[in-house]
Amino acid sequence: MISYGGDWFAAVAAIGLLLEFTGSDFLASAFWVAQTLPTFIMGPIAGPVADRFDRRKILIIASFAQAIMALTFLLAGHGAPWIVFVAQGGVAALGSFFGPAAQAGVPNIVEEKDLATATSMMAATWGAMLAVGAALGALFTVAFGRNAAFIADSASFVIAALLILSIRESLQASGTSRVYTERMHPIRDTREALSHARSHPAIMALIGSHIGFGFGAGVVGMLAVLATVKFHGSDGAIGLLLAGRGVGVVLGPLLITRLVARGIHGVLLACGFAAIGYGTMYLGVAIAPWLVLAAIGVMLAHLGGGAQWALTIYGLQLLTPDELRGRIFAADAALVTLAMSLSLVFSGLMSGVIGPSATIAIIGGGSLLWGIVFLFLTRVLRAEAETEALAVHPLAVETELT
Repeated sequence: MISYGGDWFAAVAAIGLLLEFTGSDFLASAFWVAQTLPTFIMGPIAGPVADRFDRRKILIIASFAQAIMALTFLLAGHGAPWIVFVAQGGVAALGSFFGPAAQAGVPNIVEEKDLATATSMMAATWGAMLAVGAALGALFTVAFGRNAAFIADSASFVIAALLILSIRESLQASGTSRVYTERMHPIRDTREALSHARSHPAIMALIGSHIGFGFGAGVVGMLAVLATVKFHGSDGAIGLLLAGRGVGVVLGPLLITRLVARGIHGVLLACGFAAIGYGTMYLGVAIAPWLVLAAIGVMLAHLGGGAQWALTIYGLQLLTPDELRGRIFAADAALVTLAMSLSLVFSGLMSGVIGPSATIAIIGGGSLLWGIVFLFLTRVLRAEAETEALAVHPLAVETELT
């Protein structure tokens, strides 16, 4: 949680630095590509590592390494703004080992009946630190400067590593890591996980839902541009829009656990409606006349975005065996971040031609359309899953996740 907050201290400062030194909408959007694309590149390695080695140690080592890499942001303020991309890319590449290990390990330290709540709390925590980190990051940067924000980011990773050291439970299902006698083959290992996913339509549907949201993520790269170009703001305005995103991501997972019945059929249904809500709200953001109204629209959009993230993670945790879980999550993250990177590049290029508002409207409309298509494509799968749930647990569809 603490390291998430530090991430947004650095993000606000780094984007502000890029806009000040270059004035380029495309480079501001490219910052988010540097945050997402390394996860796609490292996915075939991060997944097998999470399944083969002690997940707790992976989290600790990754956090300390991120702390060191985050300090390279300090070099960007000395006439070399391109260092921002090196620093962010390095932090993201190391973080690609953290996500699969953490998400794969959670089902092994909480009971199944508490898994949905635990997953929603993880998603809400990420959103809380986005909201707090973005807002405080903007204030902190204005008060103490960008270098201080970068140092705070590095310190947050050190604190996170020290907290993980206090965990005593094993994050592996068996209590210890499985012993492998053969060398790791990233591509083959990832192919094994994807083969398992293809044989389970619900897993593929969840990953597909996540990828769809990835293609809608280009709007996030436009928030800083919207704040500075349309509303003539600075780091504080950027922080406000990012904070609105964070508040939505906090509330979305918490609300959805009270609305979605236990079962994959409910999860898939909610994923579709979440995409529709996300797209609709960003269409509103595109035409918002005031910064505060735009921030409210961003918050409402990410109620859907946060809910979808939590639902996807919960569904994959529920359906995937422990020995494949790290690779499934790494593959999911890789495909999603590839979609996000493509969307961010598209938004950066389009913004320079038609402006940020029109770009946001196009991507928002695409997300809305994807939600409708997803509901149509999964209608048979949802019906089959509901029938199966009723046959096995007649009261399941009436039970809340929390």
